[in-house]
Amino acid sequence: MGMTFREELVEQRWDDHRYYHHSMINQSLHFLSACTFLLCYALLFWDPAVASLLAWTVAMWSRQSGHFFFEPKGYDHVNEATHVHKEEIKVGYNLFRKWVLMGIWAGLPITLFFVPTFFGGFTPAATWWEFARQTGWLWLWLGLGGLVFRVVQLMFTRGVQTGLVWGTKIITDPVNDFKTYRKSFGRLLRGEKYDHGLVPAE
Repeated sequence: MGMTFREELVEQRWDDHRYYHHSMINQSLHFLSACTFLLCYALLFWDPAVASLLAWTVAMWSRQSGHFFFEPKGYDHVNEATHVHKEEIKVGYNLFRKWVLMGIWAGLPITLFFVPTFFGGFTPAATWWEFARQTGWLWLWLGLGGLVFRVVQLMFTRGVQTGLVWGTKIITDPVNDFKTYRKSFGRLLRGEKYDHGLVPAE
């Protein structure tokens, strides 16, 4: 008998935590990201473009920079797994897919700058603020598209439930990360470099 939806959600969250959140800097950045995303969720009801700008420039950058620059990528002795193995079994966006996604993210405002109508989707911006808001809308659709694309892909490659569980995990990550990493910054200030529950103490 397979796992229930809730059991698989717990497993995906635990695997993500134990494989990809050893660094206390990364955990602290995830807490900052979670706080920002929660604010963005509220802003979506009033100004989706501004919410998207804030989400991508603060929440996503703080979140992904923790993975790109601070998370150890050597052999994981606690989980007995190489970085390559962890990237291969990653349910969601592994580092390669994240680089692709962030490349598209950076390319959208560049495209909008040189194609002000964005192929007929916008009236050319008259001010930089209008340009920023249009960029926000493009980034919002990128985020939604990236979420739906991976959910559907997982449905075909790993099963319908796995795809839906991952989508649920991503949407609720800000709440879960807020609870999980709320003490990380304080631990970092006390000199902890790594979560000793996930990596051997130095």
